[in-house]
Amino acid sequence: MIGFHYFVKYTRFVLIIKYSMVKYKRILLKLSGESLMGEQQYGIDVNRLNEYAEQIKTVADMGVQISIVIGGGNIFRGLSGASKGYDRVKGDQMGMLATVINSLALSSALVAMGQKARVLTAIRMEPIGEIYSKWKAIEAMDSGEVVILSCGTGNPFFTTDTGSSLRGIEIEADVMLKGTRVDGVYTADPEKDPTATKFDTISYDEVYSRGLKVMDMTATVMCKENNLPIVVFDMDTPGNLEKLMKGENIGTYVHA
Repeated sequence: MIGFHYFVKYTRFVLIIKYSMVKYKRILLKLSGESLMGEQQYGIDVNRLNEYAEQIKTVADMGVQISIVIGGGNIFRGLSGASKGYDRVKGDQMGMLATVINSLALSSALVAMGQKARVLTAIRMEPIGEIYSKWKAIEAMDSGEVVILSCGTGNPFFTTDTGSSLRGIEIEADVMLKGTRVDGVYTADPEKDPTATKFDTISYDEVYSRGLKVMDMTATVMCKENNLPIVVFDMDTPGNLEKLMKGENIGTYVHA
């Protein structure tokens, strides 16, 4: 009995140490589908996928509860499909299926590394994934699983950015982390304008007034109205996700 009580106290001590190391306890990580292409022109680059999975597992091992939304632009984007003659609703549904493919790939990579992961879908498609609910997602995160949320909101005309905002608010995340190929929010597109300067922090209102493309307007307004801060950072640099969890000042912090 003494040994059991000692084990319980020790376990609690370890958990306290784990959580004291991190800045955020529960995160919503938004990844772009295009980033999964890596050096390819289409589809999924296995090396990039594994790099992402390694970063995510490292943070999960720190005790952070993680939910993830991935776009589908590396496979199919509904809006671009509509411009080519597809019905917009069907095009967006095709884009939702692309997010499921990416979610399954990331889930597979995480499980192969020893990290439990679960795919939840906004539209019913068992046995590919379980139908999403807030309570199911939180229960899975509480048990140490990485939860990957696919199909966006499950509705056409809404982007995966909006899906990320909605899910982040629903699951009561501390922050939305928007992983991109640039290291933050700039005054202009740094890939086109060499004079562009980076913001360390910026308010939602300044994002509006400057017309900056952090996320689509619906997603940004949802985050502002529900006090969900956003950090835009470079996910393609290994170790950046861990640095954010440790409180290092990387990326751009978007706040009310």
